[in-house]
Amino acid sequence: MNTNLTNIDHDTIFIKNYEVIPIKTTYIEPNESLNKLINTVLSNCENEDYLIIAETPISVSQGRLVDENNYHPSLKSKFLANVWSKYIWGYFLGPLLGIKKRTIKNLRKLPQEAEKHKELVLDLYGWKHALKPASEAGIDLSNAPGTYVSLLPENPEKVAKEIAKTIKDESGKDLTVLIIDTDATYKIHNTYFTGLPIAIDPIKKNQGVFGYFFGQLGSNEGSTPLGCSEKIEIKEALKLANIAEEYQKSLETAMETIYSAKNVLNSEYDEVSVNSLESIIHTPGVLLREKN
Repeated sequence: MNTNLTNIDHDTIFIKNYEVIPIKTTYIEPNESLNKLINTVLSNCENEDYLIIAETPISVSQGRLVDENNYHPSLKSKFLANVWSKYIWGYFLGPLLGIKKRTIKNLRKLPQEAEKHKELVLDLYGWKHALKPASEAGIDLSNAPGTYVSLLPENPEKVAKEIAKTIKDESGKDLTVLIIDTDATYKIHNTYFTGLPIAIDPIKKNQGVFGYFFGQLGSNEGSTPLGCSEKIEIKEALKLANIAEEYQKSLETAMETIYSAKNVLNSEYDEVSVNSLESIIHTPGVLLREKN
């Protein structure tokens, strides 16, 4: 666990100057409401807390799932998976640009199923995102059953506002709700940008492979805020997003990649079922409470 994390008890941790209260639930299933998340928040929140929610539970709740088995690899997707991502990025561009060693390792062992994945990305998002070697367009392979993947949530700003309103109506408490993705936001000079198709202002969104490439030449600012229930300064949003990510990474059940999901659930990626996802406790969000 990161040395910036201080254990207080089983559920409460301090990171920097914030108390982090995990919102624990069972697996939020496809097309299920977010009631179990909201009810847990209502039992733990205080006025002026920040509620930081990962994008995948929102996407799954919205039914934003696509079965990669419905896609048949073309020559283009085979090139993207087996040559462009695996070898050109895995052995040349990745080391040259200094990307994470874990990412390079994963690229070099891309399975054959990556061909179908690239076909899906080409179909839904085009070459600009398909040329990104990994984490294309924010598609999540690690928290969905079988050969399904989850796309980014639809209109995360609207979702954040609806959650904040529900909490206000039920409890009378004002919370700032922020939905985030662990894909990076980068910065060069005073310009923030991301490869993701969605991000809060003033982040330049939808940069695809260009955002990823030039991001390696700038500074990695951490997780990307996708939508917020109210106007928020970019530095504040990034700080909150990164505190939430730091906590999530400390969990034994963290499933950042398809490989970590395999280890957590003790099953091959295409054998993951709703039952196996329900067998572990999920932490779709955290409350952050600033301490004076």
